[in-house]
Amino acid sequence: MNYTTSAIAQITGATLHGAGNRPVAHLLIDSRKLGHISDALFFALRGDRHDGHLFIADLYARGLRAFVVEYLPENATAAFADADFLLLDDTLQALQDLCAFHRKQFTCPVIGITGSNGKTVVKEWLYQLLHETFSIVRSPKSFNSQVGVPLSVWQMNAEHQLGIFEAGISQPGEMIRLQRIIAPTVGLITNIGQAHDENFTRQYEKVDEKLQLFHSCETLIYCKDFGSVHDRIGHDPALHKKKLFTWSAKTKADLQQARVTRIGLETEIQAVYNLRFETIRIPFTDDASIENAMHCWAVMLHLGIPQETITARMASLTPVAMRLELKEGINNCSVINDSYNSDLGSLAVALDFLNQQHQHEQHTLILSDILQSGRSEQALYAEVASLLSKKGIHRLIGIGEAICRNRDVFEVQDKNFYTDTASFLQSFSISSFRDETILLKGARAFGFEAISKVLQQKTHETVLEINLNALVHNLNYFRSRLQPGTKLMAMVKALSYGSGSFEIANVLQFHRADYLAVAYADEGIELRKAGITLPIMVMNPEEQSYDAMIQYRLEPEIYSFRVLSLFDEAAQRQRRIGEDIPPLPVHIKLDTGMRRLGFEEADLNELIVRLRNNRQLVVRSVFSHLAGSDEAVHDGFTKQQVERFTAMSEKLQEHLGTKFLRHILNSAGISRFPDAQFDMVRLGIGMYGIGVNPEEQALLQNVSTLKTTISQIKNVPEGETVGYSRKGKATRATQIATVPIGYADGLNRRLSNGRGVLWVNGQPAPIIGNVCMDMCMIDITGLTAREGDEVIVFGDAVTIARMAKDLETIPYEVLTNVSARVKRVYFQE
Repeated sequence: MNYTTSAIAQITGATLHGAGNRPVAHLLIDSRKLGHISDALFFALRGDRHDGHLFIADLYARGLRAFVVEYLPENATAAFADADFLLLDDTLQALQDLCAFHRKQFTCPVIGITGSNGKTVVKEWLYQLLHETFSIVRSPKSFNSQVGVPLSVWQMNAEHQLGIFEAGISQPGEMIRLQRIIAPTVGLITNIGQAHDENFTRQYEKVDEKLQLFHSCETLIYCKDFGSVHDRIGHDPALHKKKLFTWSAKTKADLQQARVTRIGLETEIQAVYNLRFETIRIPFTDDASIENAMHCWAVMLHLGIPQETITARMASLTPVAMRLELKEGINNCSVINDSYNSDLGSLAVALDFLNQQHQHEQHTLILSDILQSGRSEQALYAEVASLLSKKGIHRLIGIGEAICRNRDVFEVQDKNFYTDTASFLQSFSISSFRDETILLKGARAFGFEAISKVLQQKTHETVLEINLNALVHNLNYFRSRLQPGTKLMAMVKALSYGSGSFEIANVLQFHRADYLAVAYADEGIELRKAGITLPIMVMNPEEQSYDAMIQYRLEPEIYSFRVLSLFDEAAQRQRRIGEDIPPLPVHIKLDTGMRRLGFEEADLNELIVRLRNNRQLVVRSVFSHLAGSDEAVHDGFTKQQVERFTAMSEKLQEHLGTKFLRHILNSAGISRFPDAQFDMVRLGIGMYGIGVNPEEQALLQNVSTLKTTISQIKNVPEGETVGYSRKGKATRATQIATVPIGYADGLNRRLSNGRGVLWVNGQPAPIIGNVCMDMCMIDITGLTAREGDEVIVFGDAVTIARMAKDLETIPYEVLTNVSARVKRVYFQE
């Protein structure tokens, strides 16, 4: 399909301002992800906390010329002379209208998938199972939202023989909008769980909402064992005349599960179909995989795939990589591992993630052949080459026979090609990777795990996993609590509460935090060297760091006349040596009752005089620190602090005559004292998933998971002891596992002797004996466990808050005590 801006204006009902003859092939909703310029159309979406219209001028300066808007920029005719603007009331509606129109141009079958869990896995498994039969277009990653679905459907073209799209909803009224975009001919609902229950009065309302996806489909596939689904299908008049294809493990169905047998690392599933016993075997043993395989089996039978083909392909199913992982690599490199699938959609997502990383200027892509795309090699790799050029790749390493044949289409200056992974590892000098960010993007068949292994910094088996999606979720939750115009300062001190430095700052910068705060200047300097450009406040500026702070544009907290004088002297030194610098921003700390640092009320007159007479410094913000905002017992004192801060800051405002930001609220304060937001708030522990109360905790997502593995399993007879000082005693025949984590890694020694509990395969295992420096022992008697199995120290199963309670401390201490020698792995779904 060929579109122009005038054609899209007609489709969406927009008023066209401009010539209207610009071609459109790519849709853009995020100004940070600009790749294509000549044929891209930007939709200026608006929400509670963002407005895409604010980025039009920047996009125009970068060469973009087509925009869908709800209001025209100021002086649009003169300032944006050769742009096309499509003006209408709702840009999100326009995006959905355009993609719904695009969907109607194709008649191939489309499978629409919804449910609470398993949508993405089922979609990816169906692709694995069906791509040899059909040329398939599918949702990239988990693009199932109000914007993800239209962007997924926009990928459809005449070459595709089957579409597979997933749809997710979080509140009433959303599915009907997605239904008209996907317009599935075949529907599949996976299951119904508790996700987003808070937005529905009753669960059946959520089921009814999801079932709207299938109101125009021909066939609906589902499991009858989910009673709420089966019941609501019967109550939905729009579904009464649909063809239903059901499966069940409990009752009569089209595909009736008969027996499930786990054999080693595989599961054999026997079922009855058309009065015949049929069998598949999958390389998984968990209940979720068995359920997902049954969904896929039902879909394949409905599509007429022969049973012998289904059996053969099910045996070759591979795990679905749901996430991009960012790890520390050799020679000061960063490694992004997305080496389990390779297609154009997921490649674009991975390249966007790569471009969020600013710690290295050099960006390298190691890319395998893209398999089963359904397109000609020449057209496919020409588009890949164009994408790499637009995304700023500096070095390309291509692996595979197809990409080798098309090497000439790539304009990357530094490029190397190898027919297979083994040839690359044998021939390429791995030591030449240095000070760069490397993206591994490969189809599973190419075994890029071997490349990842040699590129990763060697560390022991204990890792701290950081879920960047959860971090962003929590960030947006707190943003939703803010009044319009309130800025947000994100705390990244102490390695971002143990979670990392520039890795977290990159995410916060990408998601447009207004300020960062660190404890010491060297933390800020590291962020600057890693490409972080956001304003950074230093909360504990030390005298010896002032010159470096000025050099790296760091902004000090000024809490006493001594610090004010010393920093003023540093500014004068810079000018004496010929540095032409503007007035330096500083942040004035007021003591309103914390009694730690800050100017007191009696200091204000002298402070005003000194600041008014100082031409070298400019007050960027005035703030204070709450002492007990998380505890209701201190609410009276907190309100008193807020009153003191209001009076003191207003006096400064009145006499300084300059506008500055005011802030006093921390994470707990944001939730409990919304009337004291002033101009900015400081978000700390809440961003990392720790809520102020159980109600808020339920709305936040866990960010950090500390995990390790079982090194060895032993049987200890009754009466024998375990560990140093013989503190652990076996009161019965006991099976223990030794795991490689100790107090040098951050596992507090106070968790010894049953006080602490680790989790093995979803089951609690108490620590037995004393925690050692580098390892500890856990009691796994009666549990199913093997050497090499994963062990969770804290995460979803045992929360940081629970561990802090066991230690009689606070979550801050648990998080910040994780040793620097523990490898951090960052991932994004």
